[in-house]
Amino acid sequence: MEYRIVHKDEFYIIGFKKRITLQFKGENHQIDSLYERLTEDKKEKLMKVNDTEPKGLISVSADFSERTKEGSFLDQYLAVASTHDEADDEFDVLLVPSSDWAVFPSSGSYPEALQNTWAEIYSEWLGSSDYELREGPEMLRNISKDTKDKDFKSEIWIPVKKKRE
Repeated sequence: MEYRIVHKDEFYIIGFKKRITLQFKGENHQIDSLYERLTEDKKEKLMKVNDTEPKGLISVSADFSERTKEGSFLDQYLAVASTHDEADDEFDVLLVPSSDWAVFPSSGSYPEALQNTWAEIYSEWLGSSDYELREGPEMLRNISKDTKDKDFKSEIWIPVKKKRE
């Protein structure tokens, strides 16, 4: 499985947050209200503070009640990554500690290709790699703009640490 390891110093997730239930298949329409809050003006403000990877708007899943159980709860953010907390009070902010990240490219039909990549990360890669999950949010960067694109491109970022021997 293709991936790369990226080290990131402490940074902030800045955007809109909503508590939702975890859903493994299909589009999760609980997230729609986050996109409804993203006016052009607010998007412009967010893009001005987006000074670190992953670049652009990202979907961030954090504070899982149970990470691998469908129907469990998590905080979902529509946000950007920033090295400093200079956001207006209208945005939610999450401090992310320094960590290593496994970054997985995904391409194919949306949302199936993404969901298959998530499944492979959890069912195959984590068991066979030299890394394990660590506490922290999971991030999704959609590179393609059109979800109808048959070669929709994304990156999945998960916080990891080396396994102890």
